[in-house]
Amino acid sequence: MDTGLTQIDEKDIEKHRATAQSLVTRFVVMERTDGRSSTQLAGTGRRFVSTVSTGGTRRTREVELARQIGAIRADDQMLSPAQHGLLYRARRGAAIALAVSDMFARQTDLESLKARNATAPLEGDDANRFRGLLGASAYVSAFAFAAYLLAMLETDTEPGEDLSEPDYDFDTPQDAVKSVLAGLAAAIEGAPDDVAMGQRAKAFARVTVEGLLQRKGRFEALGAFEDSHVRIEKDDFTLDGFDVAPGARRKPLTMTFKKPEEIIGNHIAKYQAMKLAKMLVCHDFQRGLNPFVELGGFLFTFIGDGAPGTGKTIMIQMIAGLVNDYCQVAGYPFHYENFGVDQISSYQGKSGQNCKQFVSNVLDPKAIGFGTIDDIDQVAARRSDDRASAGQQEVTAVLMESFAGAMTVVRGNCSFGMFSNYPENVDDALRQRAGARWLVDGPQTRNDYIDIFHLLAGKNHAIPLGDHELYADQQIRDAVRAAYEGHDRPAEDGLMTIYDRFIETHGAPKTIADIGTYLHMIKEAEPRFTGRAIKNVTDAIKMRAMDIELPDAWFETPETFLHKSYDEKLAMISELREPFTIGMVMQEINRYADSEFRYSDKADDAAVAEIIRRQRQTERAAREITKRKEKGIWEG
Repeated sequence: MDTGLTQIDEKDIEKHRATAQSLVTRFVVMERTDGRSSTQLAGTGRRFVSTVSTGGTRRTREVELARQIGAIRADDQMLSPAQHGLLYRARRGAAIALAVSDMFARQTDLESLKARNATAPLEGDDANRFRGLLGASAYVSAFAFAAYLLAMLETDTEPGEDLSEPDYDFDTPQDAVKSVLAGLAAAIEGAPDDVAMGQRAKAFARVTVEGLLQRKGRFEALGAFEDSHVRIEKDDFTLDGFDVAPGARRKPLTMTFKKPEEIIGNHIAKYQAMKLAKMLVCHDFQRGLNPFVELGGFLFTFIGDGAPGTGKTIMIQMIAGLVNDYCQVAGYPFHYENFGVDQISSYQGKSGQNCKQFVSNVLDPKAIGFGTIDDIDQVAARRSDDRASAGQQEVTAVLMESFAGAMTVVRGNCSFGMFSNYPENVDDALRQRAGARWLVDGPQTRNDYIDIFHLLAGKNHAIPLGDHELYADQQIRDAVRAAYEGHDRPAEDGLMTIYDRFIETHGAPKTIADIGTYLHMIKEAEPRFTGRAIKNVTDAIKMRAMDIELPDAWFETPETFLHKSYDEKLAMISELREPFTIGMVMQEINRYADSEFRYSDKADDAAVAEIIRRQRQTERAAREITKRKEKGIWEG
């Protein structure tokens, strides 16, 4: 069970500052040797390697991190800002690591065992317990140090070479910190400039965290730290147990936000996006749950599709802007991240790793998260597509496992949106993991086009408006009601045939049995309408049942709603919801099934167009061959 958030006071860190300063200045460490000489062979640039195995021997090495960092710019006695930053973070990280090991000792029996061992050596089970806890404490300090460096060092690029893990020493916390510092010094050795130094230091921190996580199973007493949440307020740094991406600092969100009134058309998508923004900030950090997850209707994943230029990008900007504004009112951290084609790597496994990191960042339980995958048809491939890269297949696998895998936990603090101009090219199983379908089709009516031109044209003109009530069709409640009513009957021809046959045979649906019969008829015509599709439909129905307008006043001041207890939030929301009707059920079935038939039709149309194109090429080639034969220039 989680032990709650533990803040480490600055005084507990400051008492280790002198020790940390001595460690970044100079210390001696014992390291294994790989048999390589430190002296280069003259004129070769290579080092002598002994023919006698010396892999088990150890040697001493002096580590002077401060001097080594300063030597990167040997022509300048002053440290550059980047050099000073690395040295400061190394010293600060060492002090924090030792303070974290002290906290671990207080949480376990280690502190009392230390006191007893100081008066008389421990024996028997107590001695074994003491050694186990001391090793675990050393491991925790090494992890805290590496995690701090990983979060605090900022660089957007990777070094050109692979870096090695440190020669870990888990005898005591101070020995563990020394081993990480020695590895850091080795990593930056020979760096030609500040940029390479920063790249190597960041990559070393990541390699160290990954290496430590692989060794976690060797220590039996880590439970106390596993469930802890450690906060260092001064650095805006949080350690959530052994999370892979612990407490990364969030950079300020830089984005051109859009207001709902700046979006013309897309009524249902806009309405559900506005609801999603309010849903996200209803998350209760103390309980780690969102009332909408418990009551139903929370949107964990969705897919938005539409032709190019219909407004998918501004929909993303609107959601991010609304959530960002609400989080600023509540004082909650907000993290937005997009996963795009630039994160598909040619290195095997790297694309999947990038995608997993993206998902982990958005899922961070200590922040409100919103993640988008734009142009998902280019990022994630169909599993049957043999032309797709290995990186695209890795991304598909990671997203499928993350969105609806055996280990997926929906807390209600984040949501993922997939967007595409060609959703029919997305893997069927991945597309069905989207709990909602948003048709982003842009302005549709004459009034929509008048409204959007007036909005985009601005005010630098004197052209009269004419006979038109500006933005009357964009009143969200009326527009959404009309849009939902448009789904009383299907829109796609394939589904319309099934619907007409159902009505002719069974009449208007009145019971659950009628609804099940309609769903089964859809399944017979569209095999992809599986049990997961039914779940998505029922989730959408539950969302319609929660089709409540959370009052804007709740989000204007944190005390009104946002900072209330989870039970109070749950009660306030529950009072607003109403039971759903069979009309809502049919609308949501038609909305979802229409999307499946639309995707199938698009895929079929694309296949037919390709067959026609090839046939035309064949006929043209035949005509060209005939002409050449007639001229006697054909050499078949």
